[in-house]
Amino acid sequence: MTIEENELIKNKQSLSEPNKIQSQITKKSNVWGSIWENLQIIIIALVIAFVIRTFIAEPRYIPSDSMLPTLEEGDRLVVEKVSYYLHEPRRGDIIVFEPPSQLQELGYEKDQAFIKRVIGEAGDTILVNDGIVYINNEPLEEKYILALPNYNLSPLKVPTGHLFVMGDNRNNSNDSHIWGFLPKENAIGRAIFRFYPFNKISRV
Repeated sequence: MTIEENELIKNKQSLSEPNKIQSQITKKSNVWGSIWENLQIIIIALVIAFVIRTFIAEPRYIPSDSMLPTLEEGDRLVVEKVSYYLHEPRRGDIIVFEPPSQLQELGYEKDQAFIKRVIGEAGDTILVNDGIVYINNEPLEEKYILALPNYNLSPLKVPTGHLFVMGDNRNNSNDSHIWGFLPKENAIGRAIFRFYPFNKISRV
């Protein structure tokens, strides 16, 4: 190989070095660009999930049999929150709520959510006598309960800003007949749909 040929090869190699470097920089830039794009997608997805869970709806499970026969332990529900921005909880709603202060004082954690049915609204007088629940002296028709309550309850008037809630499994439910009234602000949302188990998918 002549000296001229060697010089020509060296010149070609020296000319190709910047191209190689540029190619490597481009590849790295593409990799980081792809990583950043994926991170943006993940961040957006997390923000959307947070907003939906905080303000619109969230999944919950039933931790006990206090809502039998309507709901069973282990059922998974969708709890929507939008309704209670527009109006207060209503009689008959099945609500998920944070335990009130009287339960937290007994050791229940604030995030240990309960699920019960709204029976009395503010201003209602609740009475339980001989297995019948009375609202403002009128017997409450309850086709959804497991059995008639085996206890009596003297008349109680639901104060402003509160609810009276009970489990459909009246004789095995830690509810308002035991610990009193529920502040409305403790309501997390309203159970609207059971999505698991799959053979029991239904509206609540």
